[in-house]
Amino acid sequence: MESMKVAVLDLYNNVPNEGMRCILQLIRNISAKEKVELTHTVFNVRGKNEIPGLEFDIYISSGGPGSPLPSGESWEDPYFALIDQLFSHNRISDQKKFLFLICHSFQLVSRHLGIGTISKRKSTSFGIFPIHKTDEGQFDPLFQKLPDPFFAVDSRDYQLTEPNWQRISELDAKVLCLEKIRPHVDYERAIMAVRFTDEIFGTQFHPEADGEGMLRYFMKDEKKQQIVENHGEAKYNEMVASLMDPQKIVLTESVLIPDFLRQTI
Repeated sequence: MESMKVAVLDLYNNVPNEGMRCILQLIRNISAKEKVELTHTVFNVRGKNEIPGLEFDIYISSGGPGSPLPSGESWEDPYFALIDQLFSHNRISDQKKFLFLICHSFQLVSRHLGIGTISKRKSTSFGIFPIHKTDEGQFDPLFQKLPDPFFAVDSRDYQLTEPNWQRISELDAKVLCLEKIRPHVDYERAIMAVRFTDEIFGTQFHPEADGEGMLRYFMKDEKKQQIVENHGEAKYNEMVASLMDPQKIVLTESVLIPDFLRQTI
């Protein structure tokens, strides 16, 4: 059996979450389905300042709470140094390293690379929303199995907007998706996915979210109460219905990270 090493960068800062469970489950599922030994190591980046080296084949960097703006915390410089090393390695080596960036990580790296503006939203985006492909997104291999629009979990207080097209062109990056169409508000739509290189990919939404697991999580009394208090009962009921719809979260979760992992094998 072929073996590959996966580094999972946990940016949740010791805050309880479902994201890490979902990521690790996807790794285990693809390892079993594709009969490839995907051995994973978790690095607590923000909580313990743990940063992997270049000995891994695949890197998945998680979402997380808080601001993606500069904080001066001790983990930031080593984290961005790793990102720069992965880009540099891939420019000179035939043995590529693969990186998937999720939400908070996506925002951090987008800021670091200067591809647009990271700013605080007028209000929190929380729910299961349609994500629209750009023209380039229509042809990206990771999105070809998804409809346009497709649905994904979105949970963020910050956003990437105002793309720096000159910088994007310098990197030969591609903007693949935009957030839901909002004709009733005069705000720029956020960038929701970018292919930075053939090997480095990121989303501002949560493609790891699994319908079944998140449904169990949301049905817990304390979580239901929290969502209802913060976002209203209608939003809670809408999310529960979407988590049960096989054409929404279940479909997205079954495609993006699994196909990303398959392309590395």
